[in-house]
Amino acid sequence: MPTNTLNVSFVSDDWRGVALSNFCLAPFVMDGVLLASVEGFIQGIKFPEGNANRQQAFTTWEWAAKKAGQGAQRNLVYWAGQQLPFGSPAHHALVERALRAKFAQNQGACLVLKATGRAVLVHNTDEGPEPALTSLPAARFCQVLTDIRARL
Repeated sequence: MPTNTLNVSFVSDDWRGVALSNFCLAPFVMDGVLLASVEGFIQGIKFPEGNANRQQAFTTWEWAAKKAGQGAQRNLVYWAGQQLPFGSPAHHALVERALRAKFAQNQGACLVLKATGRAVLVHNTDEGPEPALTSLPAARFCQVLTDIRARL
């Protein structure tokens, strides 16, 4: 039996992949901070606490969220008074925590994830090869979603 795959990306040709992407509007709260999307979180933490660009990013989704991170230096991320090296295991764990918070607080997102059945989840954004330093490697992103789905 061939393996069924689903691209979890805003450019997916499957509505479930779009709905599960980090770009999708799916408000959640993490450490008392209201966030519009995981992508807005990813982009916002690139700016130091108190920076206006940070708060702007936290209120965005879709391409506006991606654009909100432009101009940020990619050497550190900032959260809860900590500075973490960009692309480090600690940074990846922080983004994973945001992703898990999104699903813990959004029943609709959980229903969509369950609707993927046993599909193998992949993450292809059509942007070419994944950079060496990234907020959350594609393989880990898909593994987190698969783990959440298994617990639903």
